[in-house]
Amino acid sequence: MAKQALILIDIQNDYFPQGKWPLDGVDAAADKAAQVLQAFRQAGDAVIHVRHEFTAEDAPFFTPGSEGAHLHPKVLNEGNEPVVLKHFVNAFRETNLRALLEQRSITELVVVGSMSHMCIDAVVRAAADLGYKVTVIHDACATRELEFNGQVIPAAQVHGAYMASLAFGYAGVVSADEYLQAQAAAA
Repeated sequence: MAKQALILIDIQNDYFPQGKWPLDGVDAAADKAAQVLQAFRQAGDAVIHVRHEFTAEDAPFFTPGSEGAHLHPKVLNEGNEPVVLKHFVNAFRETNLRALLEQRSITELVVVGSMSHMCIDAVVRAAADLGYKVTVIHDACATRELEFNGQVIPAAQVHGAYMASLAFGYAGVVSADEYLQAQAAAA
């Protein structure tokens, strides 16, 4: 039987309304992530949190040692759930994430977190390239509007485009409810 791990990417204080870099729909996404987290804990499956800190003190958000760089209370790690500290968009780059997965003989990843167009996209593509089967819980991820060539792209369109791209070739992309119902049916 395949062994799975939940990877929570950058669900940190600065992404919430009182933070330095708030995301659209972040509270609702964190609530969905918390539901999936609870299911993993109840099943005894592996949970790995990933937390980003920039290395420069003048970073726009996630400054080293700041409250904004801490994990959000909705998804704090418990017990033996490791927290991987990263300094780059891709959570596999110069971190112990892959070693943690290998130590646990993990073959399948479930990914939630932020931002859909950056760290979620990067970790999912890297994981697929490394041979993991990946599932993204789309409503447990959040992002923000972007600007390109003078055009503002709304957060929902940014999110949708990235989820569609990941679903096209890198991962299964489902809602939290769909995922949890499938897990309950398989148990």
